[in-house]
Amino acid sequence: MSSLQVKDKQFQINGEPLQIISGAIHYFRVVPEYWADRLLKLKACGFNTVETYIPWNLHEPKENEIYFEGLADVERFVRLAGELGLHVIVRPSPYICAEWEFGGLPAWLLQYDGLRLRCMDETYLAKVDRYYDELIPRLTPLLSTNGGPILALQIENEYGSYGTDKNYLAFLRDGLKRRGVDVLLFTSDGPEDGMLQGGTLPDTLATVNFGSRPEEAFAKFREYRPDEPLVCMEFWNGWFDHWLKKHHTRAADDVANVFERMLTAGASVNFYMFHGGTNFGFYNGANFNVKYEATITSYDYDSPLSECGDETEKFRAVRRVIAKHLGKDEGEFPPMPAPIAKTRYGRVEMKETADLLDQLSLLSEPVQRVCPEPMERLGQSYGFIVYSTQVSGPRTGEKLHIQQVHDRAQVFLNGVYQGTVERWAPAPIEVNIPAEGARLDIVVENMGRINYGHMLKDFKGITDGVRLNNQFQFDWTIYPLPLESTAPVRFEPVPEARERSDRPAFYRGELTVTEPAGDTFIRLDGWSKGVVWLNGFNLGRYWEQGPQRTLYVPAPLLRSGRNEIVVLELHHAEQPVIELTDSPDLG
Repeated sequence: MSSLQVKDKQFQINGEPLQIISGAIHYFRVVPEYWADRLLKLKACGFNTVETYIPWNLHEPKENEIYFEGLADVERFVRLAGELGLHVIVRPSPYICAEWEFGGLPAWLLQYDGLRLRCMDETYLAKVDRYYDELIPRLTPLLSTNGGPILALQIENEYGSYGTDKNYLAFLRDGLKRRGVDVLLFTSDGPEDGMLQGGTLPDTLATVNFGSRPEEAFAKFREYRPDEPLVCMEFWNGWFDHWLKKHHTRAADDVANVFERMLTAGASVNFYMFHGGTNFGFYNGANFNVKYEATITSYDYDSPLSECGDETEKFRAVRRVIAKHLGKDEGEFPPMPAPIAKTRYGRVEMKETADLLDQLSLLSEPVQRVCPEPMERLGQSYGFIVYSTQVSGPRTGEKLHIQQVHDRAQVFLNGVYQGTVERWAPAPIEVNIPAEGARLDIVVENMGRINYGHMLKDFKGITDGVRLNNQFQFDWTIYPLPLESTAPVRFEPVPEARERSDRPAFYRGELTVTEPAGDTFIRLDGWSKGVVWLNGFNLGRYWEQGPQRTLYVPAPLLRSGRNEIVVLELHHAEQPVIELTDSPDLG
């Protein structure tokens, strides 16, 4: 039995000093078959601790449906880390940010009218309490005070960047203690006055998050906490990417220099990220500064370990710094696991197709509403939603306005594509309605809820209304399309003569694996925008706009023999062919 203690501005465990050298690995961004590989590589780099968030929306995707299996088996991940000789830091805050959908909050919270997030709102707190009643008892046996590897837990995440409700922070802290958490508790915030004032509690360890200028950051921290250990809980050694932007990189020697200065100052450091992994499925988040920007599928983060777990130059630079600081030879660190094979499977022809709009009755149970309603009002969290109505005619040169579309809408009149309205650059579409009127279909993609800042409450779909000029249109049939499964889709052979229609369509192909599978990467050159499933597993989104040009396919997702690949293409593909290659391309 042991616990992390603070003495003389330093951490101690079992009476011995401990400088925490930690790396973030999110179990939910790595297939479970690779957890050991990534953790062993963390040890091989010289780290003594792993840190992970716990996303509420992964574990309770639908209200009262708790899930802790497979990719969500956080207990197994923590136990495995302990068995491999690593300490663990857990951040189970209701909100995690992490460039994760809605910052980890479940979308079903938004169905409660008037609910306020991350404060002493009774409805919100009741939901947190019920979730913690399920989650925390799973963690308490894994605490270091009970013989487990968990040294510390976070109360809330960067709360000073959002609010000032100290009663809320105390509520979360006391709730952890009441449920048996007796290890060190902490907060983490940016090293700024307002953030440290709003996000900390006087009797709880505070830590700071930053990527550079550690002397300035720790000097500001010391103004508030002169007697506590120096801890950088998030050392941003890389950065995440948005669609329509360039891939972020940071020089390895710059990272090594900042890291060495922190270690020399006696600080404990957690690399955010050590290994980023992948935003599988519809779980990528988004940001809103000047405009909405969605995070890409890859969460490579330019980390010491790449998205597919490969050692990088940054890995080697960081290992040299740790070895020097500890007075060791790098050869004294545990050995690296054998590299994971990469396989070039080549081209796969998508031989079958199915038009999305023609499949609505198979994929959705429609609902009638006077006005367009956002997903959350219909009990939907992720995916797509289709709004249909009949508009009168004739109308010539009228402007179709979609008010507050979240996030990207494709418009069709009598099945013919009219244009796309995007949240970050909204503009009306000119339409002509024949005398007999026309069916209007609007296909809206939820590209990921905002995960940080004041725009956190982010409804999806059409969140206000649809107008022709100034006239609102009423009487809608709405088709929720969470696309949790593509099994209901009825495919037909791809026609020999294909015309570009910009109508969303599914494509299906087959990959046969005859030998032990290796990791691979799907290229969709000539495709526009959409989603890919492999054997029913949602690999994530692609978009020709980049920066990401490939989707990572971990080998454990492949089967010996036949593998089904389904692509939902929202616009068009030059040729219904994809390629499985042996190297990633993040642009």
